[in-house]
Amino acid sequence: MEKVLMKGNEAVCAAAIAAGCKYFFGYPITPQNEIPEYMARELPKVGGTFIQAESEVAAINMVYGAAGAGARVMTSSSSPGVALKQEGISYCAGAELPAVIVNMMRGGPGLGSIQPSQTDYFQATRGGGNGDYKTLVLAPADVQELVDLTIEGFDKADYYRNPVMILGDGFIGQMMEPVVFKDRSDVELPEKPWATSGTKGERKPNIINSLYLGAEELEEHNIHLQAKYAEMAKNEVKVESFGLEDAELVIAAYGTTSRICKTAISKLEKEGYKVGLIRPISLWPYPFNEFEKINDDCKGVLTVEMNTGQMTDDVQIALNGRMPSYFYGRTGGMAPTPEEIVNKVKEILGGDR
Repeated sequence: MEKVLMKGNEAVCAAAIAAGCKYFFGYPITPQNEIPEYMARELPKVGGTFIQAESEVAAINMVYGAAGAGARVMTSSSSPGVALKQEGISYCAGAELPAVIVNMMRGGPGLGSIQPSQTDYFQATRGGGNGDYKTLVLAPADVQELVDLTIEGFDKADYYRNPVMILGDGFIGQMMEPVVFKDRSDVELPEKPWATSGTKGERKPNIINSLYLGAEELEEHNIHLQAKYAEMAKNEVKVESFGLEDAELVIAAYGTTSRICKTAISKLEKEGYKVGLIRPISLWPYPFNEFEKINDDCKGVLTVEMNTGQMTDDVQIALNGRMPSYFYGRTGGMAPTPEEIVNKVKEILGGDR
């Protein structure tokens, strides 16, 4: 298979189209502007439709409509733009509509900056909209993984009838790397008998709705949703890890930051330190069980993020007081360097050797 050099923001679009996405609704915001630009150019070539909405709120509600009609549909934005989409994402989850939402994170809070960050972890994993709902959240660490997880995201969205979020950052959106696209010419998209695609006089009308005025009816719907989320939590955990059996310290990191951490771990190994890594690929469901593989003599887990400490909550839940939890992060668009991580590890473990 031929490798193609692509920018992350363009690769996610090519992956979506390869997955059968025919509709994109969005609104421009840095650092993901190449996504709507690419979709505006390429979707019409495959019989698809691109619409630049008047706002992020309008865009996510257009997604609701297209998903309800049974289409494979995607939207994208960055941090404050995704914040505006949260009500619509909750609607999609409540109405059990499959869609893919891409967030190339930038600094915050508020408008923040156009620089890369990982400050939307809480927004993505806890749900920024109202109600008891979950979205599958996938965090790629390179452009090839961005391609693969986007294609998989569409399949999982359809399987579970639920929104899926691809959580990247300004780095992965802007970097260029070689990628391979697998042949999907023989892949058939699933039937959607629940969709509002027209009765053609052959069935009763389908109804897409997230409004339940009866308390008992809404409770029954929520119990159904929770059973679905439990199935996702059981079957959709994705994680990369190494060195947990004999690590003196374990680093927890995801996305672009995990690549920086791998460089730091290589430097530390040359100096005689044993440092393991847990890289969650699915941020929800979170790989809590992976932390049970850490050896009992380990001095703790160091969470490294481009924020002021958000994934630390899940790390501490996973550890359940078994060992200390540490944090190192940069924010405002700054990324931690391998040297900074090396120094933090040495500080925790007692200095140079």
